[in-house]
Amino acid sequence: MKKISFQNDILPLKNELYRLALRITLNHAEAEDVVQETMIKVWNRREQWEQIKSIEAFCLTICRNQALDKTRRMGRQDESLNEESHETADHSYTSNPEEHAMQQDRILLIRRLMDNLPEKQRIVMLLRETEGKSYKEIAEVMGITEEQVKVNLFRARQTIKQKYIEADRYGL
Repeated sequence: MKKISFQNDILPLKNELYRLALRITLNHAEAEDVVQETMIKVWNRREQWEQIKSIEAFCLTICRNQALDKTRRMGRQDESLNEESHETADHSYTSNPEEHAMQQDRILLIRRLMDNLPEKQRIVMLLRETEGKSYKEIAEVMGITEEQVKVNLFRARQTIKQKYIEADRYGL
């Protein structure tokens, strides 16, 4: 197996860990705390690194568990990220202000719908759609089978699609 280095293999994961923690805790300060706690836990388990198949999955799993624990302790499952923290996908100069505003509203609606998904579906969707993880990697992080990953992702997409159509038809 490959020799794992904290500086070269684990530290570069901090941004990915932060994004995962932020999507779960929905709070920037708490997400930073979760990443720090994750790094400490990973470091404290350095004797086990050589036996770990995927250090990235190992780190993401610890981060996910830390974030979920923190969320449960703080009772913040209903909060949503504030609107100023969201980035917009289209920064082109060719779109007119009305199109830009409509696109921004759509993005915020989809993120709000994602925030309201059940925990497992939200995390699976985040890892697949935002982080670009494979089904196998998600299964390792979540501690579930690849088939369960596919089912949760399908259900999450269907829920978002249905709620998006309802919101588009009736408004929010």
